[in-house]
Amino acid sequence: MSKNIAVELVVQRTEELAPRLRRVILGGPGFEDFAERDIDATDKYVKLAFLRDGFDYPEPLDLAVVRETMPAEARPILRTYTVRWVDLEARELAIDFVVHGDEGLAGPWAAQAKPGDRIHARGPGGAYAPKPEADHHLFIGDESALPAIAAALERLPSGASATAFLEVDGPADQLRFSTVADLDLRWLHRAPSHPGTTDLLDAAVRGWTWPQGRVQAFVHGESALLKTVRPYLLDGRVDRADLSVSAYWRHGVTEEGFREWKSTQADAVMRPSS
Repeated sequence: MSKNIAVELVVQRTEELAPRLRRVILGGPGFEDFAERDIDATDKYVKLAFLRDGFDYPEPLDLAVVRETMPAEARPILRTYTVRWVDLEARELAIDFVVHGDEGLAGPWAAQAKPGDRIHARGPGGAYAPKPEADHHLFIGDESALPAIAAALERLPSGASATAFLEVDGPADQLRFSTVADLDLRWLHRAPSHPGTTDLLDAAVRGWTWPQGRVQAFVHGESALLKTVRPYLLDGRVDRADLSVSAYWRHGVTEEGFREWKSTQADAVMRPSS
């Protein structure tokens, strides 16, 4: 199957994980095609394709064909989301959505999703996975990074050393993680401040006693992390090959504005080398 074909998945059920975080479990006949393309990356993502009303789309949905043959106003709107887990036996996968009321496109869709609803997904893609040779694993992020960080913590082996700095609104937004690693978990509460307006993560990391040995770092979330935490880590603390950085959103701009900004940034995403 072409990598440009977005498979159709069906909502099986939903779960409320926290006030701002909702899980949508997907399956259906299209799961078999997804499973054939599945990869081993821990930070695994798909492009969700939201179809526009009033247009007839080809089946299967080949996004390359759509781009070449349909007008711009007919092309599906794409949003990138982490795959929280894949269950091959149950033929299901889960995606966690940060919900901001009526703001955005994917969040409101997830908030209203019900069994039987359909969505198309292209992918998966991904590159990051915890390196067993690292002496310490460092995770830094906000709500948008929680699915990827949770997946990575589950992958860490028994005895692995890890620290996670995670910014959320308050105690109600804290999640329980399943891991056998030796984890130092530090929740940072920003309320009443708004997401993307604090320096909590940067201050916490800079005030942390740096561990000895080789550190692998995963830094994902609001775009300010690119200008604050990232240069601090790259200043002799983390080797470039051991750093995964990605801006998921940008405070004060719409999703479209963020994507436009991101397209102008040569370093909005830094992937670790294998």
